[in-house]
Amino acid sequence: MVINMDFNKAHDKLAKYGQEHVLKYYNELSQESKDALLGQIAGTDFSVTANVTGGIKESPRGVITPIKVMTLDEINAGRENFVKAGLEIIRAGKAGAVLLAGGMGTRLGSDNPKGMYDIGITKPVYIFQRIIRNLLDVVDMAGTWIHLFIMTSDKNHKATTAFFKEKDYFTYNPDYIHFFKQDMAPAATYSGKVYMEAKDKIATSPNGNGGWYSSMQNAGITDFIHKAGIEWLNVFAVDNVLQRIADPCFIGAVAQKNCAVGAKVVRKSDPDEKVGVMCLEDGRPSIVEYYEQTEQLRNTKDENGEPAYNFGVILNYLFHEKELEEICNNELPLHIVEKKIPYMDENGSFINPEEPNGYKFETLILDMIHMLDTCLPFEVERNKEFAPIKNKTGIDSIESARKLLEENGISL
Repeated sequence: MVINMDFNKAHDKLAKYGQEHVLKYYNELSQESKDALLGQIAGTDFSVTANVTGGIKESPRGVITPIKVMTLDEINAGRENFVKAGLEIIRAGKAGAVLLAGGMGTRLGSDNPKGMYDIGITKPVYIFQRIIRNLLDVVDMAGTWIHLFIMTSDKNHKATTAFFKEKDYFTYNPDYIHFFKQDMAPAATYSGKVYMEAKDKIATSPNGNGGWYSSMQNAGITDFIHKAGIEWLNVFAVDNVLQRIADPCFIGAVAQKNCAVGAKVVRKSDPDEKVGVMCLEDGRPSIVEYYEQTEQLRNTKDENGEPAYNFGVILNYLFHEKELEEICNNELPLHIVEKKIPYMDENGSFINPEEPNGYKFETLILDMIHMLDTCLPFEVERNKEFAPIKNKTGIDSIESARKLLEENGISL
């Protein structure tokens, strides 16, 4: 979405939030740099800085209790019925998929977007390629194309779109692939002043994994979704190369249970595994992050003597779009995170700090789930649907993902 902004409008917007210093070097800039800065000011939400100047308030957690999970046994018993219902939704064009792919492959030793990483052994096999192949399985089963919305970032948009074009979209129909950029949030000092990265550039960072829907709205994608009649959005992260996308069984189960959101979950491999677990918080669906899980939570048992908080989320969710739009219009809670922020000092020198020096602002997908009334945690088999690539070696790595892919008969 292009927003026209001249100097006066930019100044007024900045003045509203006490950020006029952003234009300090404006008169020194070339016309191209002036336009770039004005464009960045137009596209940046400065209201988040008020959360620093007004004092930081993170809401305390509510009362945590177990949530009912649809386990593999229950899923398998109703599989035929769920798949049939899911395929009807897909064939009616009511399901879409949203790939969160704004990250870079830095932790894998790559300067490219993470999805471009080659995990092949005897031939090239890219992360993006595996994801598209997984979605094509459903396209082949349903006999119809599914709209795929790919969220990129400022850092990787050009490289990602060029890569898909170069690879001929991995045989996917390009009319059904839509790219959009994640919105950025400014990084600020402890007193709430926005940092400058250069004379013509505000220091910004992506607005968190909860920012995908507002980013779609700002890019005009939700208008397309409404016109196309898409009612369900399966949102998933780029790094899990085994996950099933637009899974008819999952879609059918969530729709038949009349839930606002579904969450694919796996049984924890051990009590200390670093995954967020599904639960109820004050009676509403929620997720407790691994670092919030107390000894008491880890040791709580259900009526069958099994761990009560044993199902970890894998960042694969199915949202009912209408209810999602309602909660997002009410604004998601903002999380303020202390970080090391590279910046330009008063002398115009670039500083890369060794210690945290300010705040970044994020919204989180787990808050979307907590704001909705109903959620179906849907168990999947770890070895068949969970092969995350977060590290080069060890746990959740290229090595472990390759092993799981080969176990599932995928040649590398």
